[in-house]
Amino acid sequence: MTGIRRYIVVGYTAVCLAAAGVAEAGTLKCPPDSVKVGNVCIDTYEASVWQIPPSNTSLVKLVQAGKARLTDLTAGGATQLSPSSSCSPFYPANFPATGNWTPVLGSNPPSPGVYAVSVAGVHPSACITWFQANQACLLSGKRLLTNREWQGAAAGTPDPGTDNGTTDCNISAVADAVNTGSRSSCKSSWGVFDMVGNVEEWVADWADLAATCTDWTTSAGIPGSDFSCFGGPGGAGGNSLPGALFRGGDFGSGTSAGVFAASALGDPSGSGGSLGFRCAR
Repeated sequence: MTGIRRYIVVGYTAVCLAAAGVAEAGTLKCPPDSVKVGNVCIDTYEASVWQIPPSNTSLVKLVQAGKARLTDLTAGGATQLSPSSSCSPFYPANFPATGNWTPVLGSNPPSPGVYAVSVAGVHPSACITWFQANQACLLSGKRLLTNREWQGAAAGTPDPGTDNGTTDCNISAVADAVNTGSRSSCKSSWGVFDMVGNVEEWVADWADLAATCTDWTTSAGIPGSDFSCFGGPGGAGGNSLPGALFRGGDFGSGTSAGVFAASALGDPSGSGGSLGFRCAR
């Protein structure tokens, strides 16, 4: 009987602890640079990457707390790196394409002096590899979104048909992305901007490097003509190589962009003027 009593007590405690965990998870509070999607804080805007002097520890703390504004960055001596297709100024030598950064002299804790920020009114940073994007998020106390999280946060973003050049998602620009948050209608039901078009966004997941693309939504009976680039091997000589996923399409994708657009065409060390990222907590 004693054993039964112990089992009941332990079982009851486990149930209570599980319920408490659910309640605690539901109290998540997101910082000003993000919105709550389920129980994850998703950056409101596509990431802009900034080089911040190591001496300005107060600005770094603002960035890592998700409270830095554009005025804080510019007044604090920060420099934006690789805004969209210009790729200039490029990432510093101590923050290479491999992501294997080295600390800036005098930084404490050690840091390359490079951080990802979610702020409105700037071109998103591009020309960045998956490895660099991953590190930029981590240095800001964040991480890359998983593919599942990206898909969830994109819900309700208009799947593009037209681009009026002012409020619609930026899918038909000739040469470049537009400022983050400037397309008022390109907003998800959760309140996340620019998940369709502008710059494609690296997510955390990898797949086999793709060889081809197809319009999978039409064949699946889903509205739109979003592209899917899956199916390897996509390496030279038919070898299977890793491909890091990017989502949403870019400023030149046209109707191939959308909330279901997904590509494994890029290996993690690849980059380009239309490829950026977004962080989460």
